[in-house]
Amino acid sequence: MKFRSERDPLVEALSVAGRAVSSRGGAPSVLSGIRLRVTGDEMSVIGSDLDLTIEARVVVAGEGDGVCVIPARLAADIVRSLEPGTVVLDTGADAMAGSSDGGGDEARISSGRSQFAVRTLAVGDFPRIGASTTVDEPSSAAVTLSASELAEALRQVVRAASSDDARPILTGVFMAAEGAGLRLVATDSYRLAVRDLPGASVLREGQHVLVPSRALAELQRLLGSASEVTLEVGEHEATFRVGSTRLTTRLIEGEFPNYRQLIPESYPNRLVVAKEPLLDAVRRVKLLVRDATTPARITLGSEVMNLSVVSSDVGQASEDVDAKYEGEEMTVAFNPAYLIEGVEAVAGDEVSLEIAGALRPAVLRAVGVDDYLYLLMPVRVS
Repeated sequence: MKFRSERDPLVEALSVAGRAVSSRGGAPSVLSGIRLRVTGDEMSVIGSDLDLTIEARVVVAGEGDGVCVIPARLAADIVRSLEPGTVVLDTGADAMAGSSDGGGDEARISSGRSQFAVRTLAVGDFPRIGASTTVDEPSSAAVTLSASELAEALRQVVRAASSDDARPILTGVFMAAEGAGLRLVATDSYRLAVRDLPGASVLREGQHVLVPSRALAELQRLLGSASEVTLEVGEHEATFRVGSTRLTTRLIEGEFPNYRQLIPESYPNRLVVAKEPLLDAVRRVKLLVRDATTPARITLGSEVMNLSVVSSDVGQASEDVDAKYEGEEMTVAFNPAYLIEGVEAVAGDEVSLEIAGALRPAVLRAVGVDDYLYLLMPVRVS
C-alpha cells in the first residue's frame, strides 16, 4: 500500500478516527490502532473499540491499493509534527530499504527530510467493520437532520449523563419519539436534562433507544461546521453520517429510569434572572468550594437573590444578584458545578428557576422557551 496526501487533511482523518480507539486496560493491542485501506485515490481510516467506531474518508493520490493497521496516537502525532506539504505513507516490501528488519511489518511515513518507520499491527486481528453499509450508501431508513440543531440539543443534554460505568444505563442519552418529534433525555441521578426537537421524525411512534453519551460527545465534535447529519437507527446500533465521516455506536440495553415522575407538576415559586450575571456570581462564590459536598446557597424573597458559599476550612463568600422573584421566602442549595452547567446549557439572556420547595427538585429553563429543561436536585443544608 502506498499513497500521497497533503498533511492537514491526513491529520484530520487520523485524529477523527483515532478518537474511537480503545484506551481500556486489557483490551487487545490491535484496538489501539487505526485501519487504513487505500482503494484507488480514496482512503478509509477506521478506529474502533468495538462499542464505538469512527470511519473517516480522505482523497489521496493512491500509488498502490492495500490495507494496514498502525498505532493511532503515534501516527497522528507523527503526521501532525511534519512540515506542511505532501506526506507519503508506504507499507510495500521496498518501503523499508535500509531497515534492519527488512520491512513487511512496518510502515514508512515521510515528508521532506523527515522519515519515520512505524511498526504495524496485525490486520487480521482488527475487527471486521463496515461490511454491510458504507458512508456513501445510507439505507432507506436514514433520516437527515439539521446539524446545528442537533449539535445544540446534544450540548444541552449530554452534560447531564453519568460518567460512572458502574451504572451503564445512566451513561446513555435516551432518545424517544415524542409527538411529531424527537426527545433527548439524560440523567446522572443528581440532575436531568430534557430537550425536544419538534419535527425530527427519526423514530417510529413509541420507539426509543439508549445511545452512549461518549458517542454523542464525539458526534458533537463532528457537527461543528456541518450543515446536516444523517441518522440511521438499527436494532443494536445507531449510525451518524457527517460529510465523509461515519460514526457507529452500539446501543445500550436496559430500561431507562422513568424520568417523568421526577419532574414536579407545578412550581409555586419562580425566579427570573439574567443569565450572565448569575453565571459570573456563581463562579465567583465557587472559588471557595474545595470538595463536592460544599453547596452554593440561594436565598430568595425579594428583588435581589443572594448567593453564598460557606466552607469551614476556607472561609465564606456572598454576592447579591438582581432578580425577579414570585413565591415564599426560602433558601435552597445546589451543587455549584451542576448549577453552572445547567445555566450554561440554557439558551437566551434570561434564566427561569422554578422551585416547588426547598427540598424538591428545581427546574432551569430559558424564559419563554419550552423545548428544554434542566432539573437539579437540591442539597440539604442545616
